[in-house]
Amino acid sequence: MPARRRIGAEAARDAVAAWAADPAAAGRPATALAVRGSLEELAARLPGNSVEVRVPPFGVAQCVEGPRHTRGTPPNVVETDAATWLELVTGRLRWADAVDAGRVRASGLRAVLGDALPLFPHP
Repeated sequence: MPARRRIGAEAARDAVAAWAADPAAAGRPATALAVRGSLEELAARLPGNSVEVRVPPFGVAQCVEGPRHTRGTPPNVVETDAATWLELVTGRLRWADAVDAGRVRASGLRAVLGDALPLFPHP
């Protein structure tokens, strides 16, 4: 069953584009909308429950097919800050570069999202 969306795909794309146009000027509400919308988009594109993607304090999503996690700390976790996540979503930052720089913490065999990103390429 696909994840329930609260932010439509078009609204998510628009929020990410607005953030990408001027990240320094994007306020907290705009950044939160862009993060939450892009996490919902990720869950829609990679349905499942084996990887938990965390972008505190704005949101979390479960995605990627595989064993379902039900209790405690999930075995496959991706965690990063909002700016890094949105740079990944827009293609301004490559997955491997973010991991190598320590800007993304990924644990578990399935916690590799490089092939799924960017979600909304932005020049």
